[in-house]
Amino acid sequence: MAHILSNGILTVEIAEPGAYSGTRFDWSGFITGVTLEQGGHTFCVPESLVPGQGSGGIGLCNEFAISRAIGYEEAAAGEWFPKPGVGLLQKQSDEAYDFFGKYPLVPFIIHEELSRHSVTYTVQPMECRGYSMRLIKTITLNEDRLDITYEIENVGDKPLRIEEYIHNFVGINGAAVGGEYELKLPGMLRIAAPESSYTDNLLSLSGNSLTWKEEPDRPFYCRLEGWENAAADYYWELVHKPSGAGIRESGDFTAERIILWGEKHVISPEVFIDITILPRHSKGWKRSYQFFAS
Repeated sequence: MAHILSNGILTVEIAEPGAYSGTRFDWSGFITGVTLEQGGHTFCVPESLVPGQGSGGIGLCNEFAISRAIGYEEAAAGEWFPKPGVGLLQKQSDEAYDFFGKYPLVPFIIHEELSRHSVTYTVQPMECRGYSMRLIKTITLNEDRLDITYEIENVGDKPLRIEEYIHNFVGINGAAVGGEYELKLPGMLRIAAPESSYTDNLLSLSGNSLTWKEEPDRPFYCRLEGWENAAADYYWELVHKPSGAGIRESGDFTAERIILWGEKHVISPEVFIDITILPRHSKGWKRSYQFFAS
């Protein structure tokens, strides 16, 4: 059964660890639904509307090590490597790590502490070729905000280089992607490294604002730049203009990069953090999501 957090302003649904059983997304704090009670606005959608397609993402689900799997390159085929929040994965060949790939898995043990307004997950360490870590994640409702705090303790013998982001599978009130949405970032926005001219032609920029010229008929992807030196207290804000409903992400860390991915039903701004943790050291960070309607 899903865990339900509610404070009268927000209602949040969180899947139990193991309900999502893939090897990509963090099993702890897998947020599948957010409702802003005033107006009944909803924000979370699946990665794919076609059953069986995609990697099983939905809502606000985070991933560690999408492009730099911990210990993968130095492992031989048949050896294991850790995927934070998931477990130990077995390397199958000398091919490069593929975050879409399916790997044999030994899941981490995850303990939960649940209250009405918060839930804390402790992902227990499991030693793997000198790598070992303890992940503590707490999800808390604070009025119209959903706060997510992380702490990783390196209890192994080797340094940890960790990248983390939340995929943010967002579709406000189920509305299709198009000109009714507006995405804002601080600074003067630029599109970088688009997956093709399709993405370039689909997106329209004006100052710190981005919108869509039409409803997309295929996935789009790019890197967003121009925000790096802007003074602001948020990373991005997405508004569905007809309903006035929106979501704003902020945090206590400097973003390493911001990516935009989506399809006709989903918009995913992705804010990456890149950190290094030496043995016997810890690192914490925080993300906050504010949900609102005009």
